[in-house]
Amino acid sequence: MNEEKFNLSLREFLKRFGVTSQQKIDHAVLKALEEGRLTGTESLAVKARLELPELNLVHEIDAKISLE
Repeated sequence: MNEEKFNLSLREFLKRFGVTSQQKIDHAVLKALEEGRLTGTESLAVKARLELPELNLVHEIDAKISLE
């Protein structure tokens, strides 16, 4: 295994996941605020799931995102 290439590839994936996830959440929150479904004082439950089927790996994270 080329550890350097592996680490670069892993970091690229995690960066892409983080950036695109933040964009999707930002868009969804702004839309919900515009539509009146959120007031802007909520704390939103969030769950992230990472799967590597070839390795039978499933990793889930539960957290809260505070709007205030």
